[in-house]
Amino acid sequence: MLQNAAQDAAVAGEKMFPGLGKGLNPRKMASMMKQMGIDVNEIEGVEEVIIRTPQKDIIFKDAQVTIMDARGMKTYQVTGTPQEILREAIIPEEDVKLVVEQSKSNEIDARNALKETKGDIAAAIMKLNKTD
Repeated sequence: MLQNAAQDAAVAGEKMFPGLGKGLNPRKMASMMKQMGIDVNEIEGVEEVIIRTPQKDIIFKDAQVTIMDARGMKTYQVTGTPQEILREAIIPEEDVKLVVEQSKSNEIDARNALKETKGDIAAAIMKLNKTD
């Protein structure tokens, strides 16, 4: 376990300070990082990491996660193979009802118009009113 922590520290140190780790053994690198107030640990047993944005999810099924704590400032490093999945926009029911009322259309048409306009209520109403 101590050797893994030393290796993690050496890898993290090399990424933070390129070229510094060349020729230094992992224990020496871990010692130097400890003196600078940097602690590096790997999270064991990580099954999956998901990063969600409004447009997509980035999923790491084979993730390895390392935490670098530099005087209270924690940095999480995720390595693995990312898979990107586009997200479908969530349309609130209140928006659908408003578009139905204002455009005198049905729920299905209102929801489709909102999806096509990326949730823009005014644009959805205008789009539905144009087709009359």
